[in-house]
Amino acid sequence: MITNDTIQILKNKIKTIGGGDGEKHIYLVGPVQLPVNMEDNTLVFKWYSWITSEKQMDEQELIASLANAQLADQQQSSVLVYGDFEHHPDAMIRMHSICHTGDIFGSKRCDCGYQLHESMKMIAAHGAGAVFYLANHEGRGIGLFSKTMAYLLQEEGYDTVDANLALGFADDQRDYSETIRVLRALREEPVRLITNNPRKLASLQKAGMSVSGRVPLWGDRSAYNDKYLKTKVSRSGHLEEHAEWVQDVRLS
Repeated sequence: MITNDTIQILKNKIKTIGGGDGEKHIYLVGPVQLPVNMEDNTLVFKWYSWITSEKQMDEQELIASLANAQLADQQQSSVLVYGDFEHHPDAMIRMHSICHTGDIFGSKRCDCGYQLHESMKMIAAHGAGAVFYLANHEGRGIGLFSKTMAYLLQEEGYDTVDANLALGFADDQRDYSETIRVLRALREEPVRLITNNPRKLASLQKAGMSVSGRVPLWGDRSAYNDKYLKTKVSRSGHLEEHAEWVQDVRLS
């Protein structure tokens, strides 16, 4: 049973974002104080999560809807904020696509787990920033089940681009518009984007966000992900600064 105490505790922690011009309503909840172990130090981040809905609800309606929403059968995105993200003059952000195999299991087939944890270290060292963890971006937007099939094709010689195309998907199906709406709700000042992917940079600029710069993030190359990393540059257009192995790409 949902009590008035529950509503009073949570109502000021829920922010409704937009919903005009045919957009879905975004309900952002947080922050939660999240202590994170990083290289034997515990740093406290502020954690938010969000869902979208066609329906406009007040806080009480939203809370009452949760028990029947079956959210555990879906994925929700979240954002991990460090420092004074709202006011810092030059905060860093990472728009990180969920990677079940790399982020959770530590798979070496990609560099996702490395990029996630390295981004968190960079943001903490910088003093302010946010990691947007994007739940509907698995496999560049094709989903975990389809990504499993794409991996099987890759084991037969397909690269990451051709595997997605062979399953009827675009090379990259990710959309950043929802993430940018949440970013705008948390911060209006310019941001520096941690990425090698020009599509992420372009999505921010197209939406009118002020971007003060880009921070490249290469590393964790191994025999298991060498082809994957080279394909990012040679076929997906990832920017190659600070990739010490990039001279090999032109020869492969």
